[in-house]
Amino acid sequence: MGASMLSRVAEAVYWMARYIERAENVARFIDVNYNLTLGEGSALGHQWAPLIYTTGDEALFEELYGQPTRQSVLQFLTYDQRNPNSIISCVNNARENARSVRDTITVPMWQQINTFYLLVRSAARQGQPLSDPNDFCDAVKIASHTLLGLTDATMSQNEAWHFGRMGMLMERADKTSRIVDVQYYLLLPTAEEIGGSLDVVRWSALLRSASALTMYRKLYGRITPTNVARFLILDAEFPRAMHFCLVRAQHSLCQITGSPMGTFRFQSEQRMGRLRMELDYTSIDDIIREGMHEYIDRFQSQLNGLGSAIHDDFFRLHTESAEPTQTQSQSTS
Repeated sequence: MGASMLSRVAEAVYWMARYIERAENVARFIDVNYNLTLGEGSALGHQWAPLIYTTGDEALFEELYGQPTRQSVLQFLTYDQRNPNSIISCVNNARENARSVRDTITVPMWQQINTFYLLVRSAARQGQPLSDPNDFCDAVKIASHTLLGLTDATMSQNEAWHFGRMGMLMERADKTSRIVDVQYYLLLPTAEEIGGSLDVVRWSALLRSASALTMYRKLYGRITPTNVARFLILDAEFPRAMHFCLVRAQHSLCQITGSPMGTFRFQSEQRMGRLRMELDYTSIDDIIREGMHEYIDRFQSQLNGLGSAIHDDFFRLHTESAEPTQTQSQSTS
């Protein structure tokens, strides 16, 4: 990392981007799950509990709420400030990080983060009905996309920008892997359901959770579980696919360190290179042979290890010298 980028600034921009991406992904999970269960009666009535597993917060949820219901899961994931991964907690943490680096980010970015923060706070105060969360989830996604667009349009693509992009992409890879893991297990149909209308609706919903349905259909046409997994894990061109995220995150890391691609000076570069190479040379048949859950569990462990290496390589100096005013929350495994 160049001398121009203080570890405090790098860490704040990195986590600002991760928290915004995390809030958007939680909104995606809620939105698609709500649409999937709409009108299905008891057939899909237990589909709310897995959202807690998607965010990795089942122990905290059980402590706070006990048995999951649609209402309690929605409250926990949207407005509950006791949950560090709720939408309101993520947006608040993103704003705090942004506030600490006001002189690094641009004025339009800061204004949009405040707009996002006020949107979520207002919705929570008014107790916007969680019986129909679509409008709120849409607003969260639009606010996140607006910030991403403003970042790319108004901020110089310097070290700070690359730290933000790397954080966003790592968070996105993690959340795509989680939704594939949980939903793939839930949606694998019984033999008599394969190819049925409900089967197609469910897999279409999984693709919609990653805004992937249109691009998937252009590439594969018919929806099949194997091709859905192949697209969301291994595609190198779709922006929410795990492979795409790692390729672009590695590019940003190389821009930060100045190391030529394929070489490394830092532990994080080595870990990033290994993980990206594995995705380069893995086939969907390899993943299915290993087991979808086993493969993704291993991927998430490697991603968490990469996050720890980035902290050690770039942020540790700041963390050790700073007062513990705020802790950043890694995605839980």
